[in-house]
Amino acid sequence: MLDGLAEIINEIAGVPVEDVRMGERFAEDLDLDSLSMVEVVVAAEERFDIRIPDEDVMGVRTVRAAVDYIINAPLRRRR
Repeated sequence: MLDGLAEIINEIAGVPVEDVRMGERFAEDLDLDSLSMVEVVVAAEERFDIRIPDEDVMGVRTVRAAVDYIINAPLRRRR
């Protein structure tokens, strides 16, 4: 999951894949702004075949939280 998320962040924001580590915060450490985060969410939904409701996005502030969310998302998979 981490590798796939790192690739998405690299493609959207140009952050080197090796800089996307579990403890990193999206805004503070990786410099992702709100528009970039929307793009990351859309790309993650497509890549991992999950749905991330808007209200859940606000609580996902770190790479670790995003990876955990993706891993635990099977009940939210698209139909």
